[in-house]
Order: sequence, then structure tokens, then C-alpha cells
Amino acid sequence: MATSPETQTPLLDDIVDGAVDFHGHPVRRSTSGGWRAASFIIWVEVAERVAYYGISSNLISFLTGPLGQSVATAAQNVNIWSGTASLLPLLGAFVADSFLGRYRTILAASLVYILGLGLLTVSAVLPSSELQVLMFFFCLYSVAVGQGGHKPCVQAFGADQFDRNYPDESKAKSSFFNWWYFGICAGPLLTLAVLDYIQDNLSWGLGFGLPCVVMVFALLIFLSGTRKYRFSIKGEEENAFGRIGKVFVTALRNRRTTSLAIALEEESRGTLPHHSSEQFKFLNKALVAPDDLKEKGKLCTITEVEEAKAVLRLFPIWITCLVYAIVFAQFSTFFTKQGATMDRTFVPGFDIPAAALQSFISLVIIVFIPIYDRIFVPIARSFTREPSGITMLQRIGTGMFLSIICMVVAALVEIQRLKTAKDYNLVDKPSATVPLSVWWLVPQYLLIGLADVFTMVGLQEFFYDQVPKDLRSIGLALYISIFGVGSFLSSFLISVIEEATSWAGHPSWFSNNLNRAHLDYFYWLLAVLSAVQFAIYMCIAKSYIYNRVSTV
Repeated sequence: MATSPETQTPLLDDIVDGAVDFHGHPVRRSTSGGWRAASFIIWVEVAERVAYYGISSNLISFLTGPLGQSVATAAQNVNIWSGTASLLPLLGAFVADSFLGRYRTILAASLVYILGLGLLTVSAVLPSSELQVLMFFFCLYSVAVGQGGHKPCVQAFGADQFDRNYPDESKAKSSFFNWWYFGICAGPLLTLAVLDYIQDNLSWGLGFGLPCVVMVFALLIFLSGTRKYRFSIKGEEENAFGRIGKVFVTALRNRRTTSLAIALEEESRGTLPHHSSEQFKFLNKALVAPDDLKEKGKLCTITEVEEAKAVLRLFPIWITCLVYAIVFAQFSTFFTKQGATMDRTFVPGFDIPAAALQSFISLVIIVFIPIYDRIFVPIARSFTREPSGITMLQRIGTGMFLSIICMVVAALVEIQRLKTAKDYNLVDKPSATVPLSVWWLVPQYLLIGLADVFTMVGLQEFFYDQVPKDLRSIGLALYISIFGVGSFLSSFLISVIEEATSWAGHPSWFSNNLNRAHLDYFYWLLAVLSAVQFAIYMCIAKSYIYNRVSTV
């Protein structure tokens, strides 16, 4: 009697170590994971990004329009919401890595996301009242909660579909981060202009309702790939949070331990010195356990100490990326308000929505990522011998440098816009269109898009690769949190500057009348801060020691 493929004993080299299917059975490399599974997950994220940017890209226009907020207040609210949405992934990742797992967290978060978008649509069509405002912001932050569980887990789950111990899949995983970002930019590029036009010219209810429909499709796509996915097996060892926390607590308890005692402990365990152990040497004190812990067998191993050091090494990089995140926050706020004052005529009778210019960011990303992945990386690899062409930190730094140029260009364009308004006597006519084409803003959008190709993708791969396996959702949440904190810092900076520059009747840098405001001063300030940040980042990156398990 013939044996069906399902009951045949799989070849040993076709079994993926450390992974099972949805039912807990061993998975074959030839029928699971890899691009066949990751492609489902990329499409899910494409749909999710369409839904998210369908709300966020034109949010400032809704706040200053139907809700009647000032430009400065609306920009602060957008930044606070965006910051919250970027910090909540830390909570979502913690729940996934410690309790539910990534797959179940994605399902739960998707349902919250869809519910939030549905109620947001209802709130947008309610009559203007205090109830509408309260309901709108409640629903808006519900969307942030859903996104917080969805965002870090989907990307980590996608990268989990590639076995880093298998050469072909290890190379494919590096490409996965490139094509992942390609996908999440291609989707919004094709849909943002349509959604922004609907919101500005037809109906906010319809403009917010379509993202809800898209998110329902995202959930259906995710569920349809379940049979193809690989699910990581959690080991019997202690939870990663517990392991790392134990190292810090033990090191603190042993703060008076001498270097000689540490050296003797390492020698007794037969540990060979490694250059990474020279960083954060105070954590080596965790290797020496008090007698009461020795009796209970609760000793910190070398591996656990190195895991704690790997996590700690991330924070200087995290801190030096915050100014980049402040720059990143500007394209959805002040760049959009600039464009709204300019000549947006595309053809007679049709004006380009100001928020639609954000599509140029996606355009440069989807054009340049294939060039980067298929042309730049192989050429760079032939010179550097690095599997990914250049190291992750070099890639991040390149994008930071481009962000400085972006702010300089943005300041120069704003100077020209203010000069044009003055030349045509429009300084005190904020509702009049400044006769300067909106296409002047395109270079700054293209530059921030090109910077994203380097910094955004580099940060994603870096924070996934350089954390312990059990904490990869947390690693990606840390990357996302950079932009959350950056949005809060942007809001704080705006508040401080608004207060400092609006004295004795003088218009502030962020006056509602942008023809009397000075966004150019703000952009120059960001350019200077970015340059200082870049110099500090270069010093820290130069001394960074990559995780031993890193592929780079």
C-alpha cells in the first residue's frame, strides 16, 4: 500500500531545527517557511501600512479642519499620537515574547485594530461636538494599541521563517528586510494619493472607512498562510527577561567583587577570554554567585552575561538615533502644512492633496531598494567581503548623513517660499495660495526617502539581529520606539519653541499664518542637531562590537 507524503518519514536534512508547524509537528524545509511563508506576511504588512498611513498621513488636516485646532496644537497632537503608537510595540512585543507568542498576538492585535478603525470612521461623521472629539481620540488611540501589538510581531514572525543556520536562508533573511520595506512603501504609494483625495474632497468618513476594509483583508491574508508558517519552539530555559534581569541583579549584589575573583571564576569554568567581554566588565561580576545562590544552582552563565551585554550595547545606538526620528516626524506635519500653502495645480481644475506628496518618499524607496539589493550589495561585497555589502551600522550612518542634507534643503526651500509670499504681498493673507509650485518640496521628500532606505532598514535588521533569539519582537519594538520617543521629543521641542518665540506680540516660528512663521529656523536647528548627533553616533558605532552570533 502506498504511503501518503504526510505519513512518510521526512529526510533529516529537510527538518528545520527549533521550529514546528501550527499543530506542533516537525516542519520540512521544502514545504514551509522561506519566501513561500514570508510572502504572505509581507502582503499582510503592506495592507496594514496602507491602513495606518491612510489615517496618519492626513491626520493634521482633519485636526486643523473639522476639529478646528491650531497648526501648533495639531502638530503636537499628531506627534503625541505617533509617539504613543511607536512606543506601544514595546508592550505588544513583551506580551508576544513572554506569553501569547507572535502568531496569537498578531491575531488579537488585528481585531483591536479593525475595531478601532471602524469606530474612528463613525466618529468622523458625527456632528461637531465635544462628544465627537472625545470619541475620535479614543478610537485613534485604540488604533495605536492595535498597531502596537501588530507591528513588531509581524516583522519578527516574517524573519523567523528563515533559518539563519542554513546558508541559503541566512542570505535570504538579509534580503527579507529590504523587500519588507519595499512592500510597506509600495502599498501606500499606490493608495495614499487616492485616500488623501477622498478625505480632502469627498468624505472623511469614507476616507477613514476604506483603511478599515483594507485591515480586514490583511487579517484574512494572514490566516490563509497559517499552514505554511514555521513556529519557533521555546526552550526549557528561563525566560529571556528573567535571564537578563538576573544578570543585572547579581552584578549589583556583587558590586564589591574584585577583578581577581572574577578571573578565578572564569578560569574555573574554562572560559576563554573574548574581546566582547571587555565591554561593560561590571556585568562580569554576575559570574560570581553568592553561596546561597550556588546551593540553589542559580548561577549566571557566560552566555547569559553576554546576552545582557548585547542588550546593553544597543542603547547608545538607540539614543543617538533620536534626532533622526525627530527629522522623520516632520514630513507628516510641517512638510504637509507647507505644501498646503503652495500652488498645487497638477492640471487645470485639479489640485494635488498636500499630504499626497508623501508618496514621493515611498517612490524613491521602491525604486532604490531593488538597486541597493541587486546592484549595490554585490558590488560592495566584492570590496568589503561583508555578506550584506556594508555593515548594519554603516548603513544606518549613511541615512543619518542624508537626513542632515534633507533639513538643509528644507530650510532653503522654506526661505524661498517666504520670499515669494513677501514679493507678492501675501504675508498677511494666510489663506491665499503662494505662487510657488509645490514641486519645490519634492527634493526634501526624496532625500528623506533615500535616508530611510539606509537608516530604517538598517535599524530593523540591527535590532532584530543583535538581541537574544527569545527577544526579537522586543528588539524590533526597540527600533520602533526610537520613532515614538522622537515624536514626543518633536512635540516637546515645538512646545518650547512656540513658548519662547511668541513674546510681546511677535508671531512664533509655528504661527498659524505660515507666511509669518519661521519653519526655516526650525529646519536649520534640526540640521545642526542632526550633525551633532551624527558625530556622536560615528564615535559609538566605531567602538561597537557585534554579537558573536551575528551574521554580519
